[in-house]
Amino acid sequence: MFPLALIVVITVVDFLVPADVHLGPLLVVAPALTASFAGPRLTAFIGALAVGAQAFIGIHFGVLTTRNVMVQIFSLAVLSALIVFFCRVREHRRRELAKVRSVAEVAQKALLRPLPHHIGPLRIASLYLAAEDEAEIGGDLYTATGTDDGVRMIIGDVRGHGLSAVSESALLLGAFRVVADQHATLPALAVALDRSVSRYLADFVEAEDEIDEHFITALLLEIPGQGHTTRMTCCGHPPPLLLHEHQVHTLTSPHPAPPLGVAGLPAEGFPVDEFAFDAGDTLILYTDGVTEARDEGGVFYPFAQRVEQWTTSGPEALLDHIRRDLLAHCRGHLSDDAAIIAVQRNPVPRPGAADR
Repeated sequence: MFPLALIVVITVVDFLVPADVHLGPLLVVAPALTASFAGPRLTAFIGALAVGAQAFIGIHFGVLTTRNVMVQIFSLAVLSALIVFFCRVREHRRRELAKVRSVAEVAQKALLRPLPHHIGPLRIASLYLAAEDEAEIGGDLYTATGTDDGVRMIIGDVRGHGLSAVSESALLLGAFRVVADQHATLPALAVALDRSVSRYLADFVEAEDEIDEHFITALLLEIPGQGHTTRMTCCGHPPPLLLHEHQVHTLTSPHPAPPLGVAGLPAEGFPVDEFAFDAGDTLILYTDGVTEARDEGGVFYPFAQRVEQWTTSGPEALLDHIRRDLLAHCRGHLSDDAAIIAVQRNPVPRPGAADR
């Protein structure tokens, strides 16, 4: 161990140098270094050895009882005790942080339940990156559920980020899980979700003039189990990307609806867009935390352009590439929460065919 070797070296060198040179005070470096990588017990042990070495040096030169040496020993003991104290405080805070992280992980799993890797003919992978330091959850949301006709999915983004947006995110996810299969069309589902968000804002946002500042952008998808026509209702959310035959297509809605919780529109106010989602295609849903990530020069992350180089990757590998590239682009510091879902349609197995 380096601190122990340091005590031995300082003690030996102090014996060899001229008598008017005193290296004993340098022994305080040993417990200080120990505290940087060890706990309070080992730090206290090294501090005690340093004090003992200082006393041994005084005995060797016959000056142990002099005022100068006694002050050096006392000062070393006090400094070592202070180092141990701050080491204990650091360890206490580290344990508290570990508890907070564990609670955040549990909350994230309860709020953002991991999406299944397979739903019917779909392969699914998801990724969540929180902007808040030490946070595991924020204002972005996603989930999926099977219905009689296929799969319905939602990805959304609460205005703002961090723990302040978690309650609104939880509200929308809970509402979607309850009513996702109770409405025949996506516009009807969007109306139900919009009403849930509006009621929540009316009940829990105290300042009336702040209600207009709270909203949730969302993208609703309906992927049929049979056939390839996929339906989408966009509520102010970034358009998804479709990877088809090694090309990237941005599925911009010509009729986007406003975010949930803003206008209180009827079903006619939430248009449906349709597109082909064929076997082998991959659909990428994301929040604006991805496209608004900036590098040091303030340049936004060119999401669609970067995805072009990974069109042959499966959902899990694709998200791994995106995660690495995105964090490298913004040097590990996102300005907003970012969520991404990759959905790949596999060929529908023939009756009696073995699962692969």
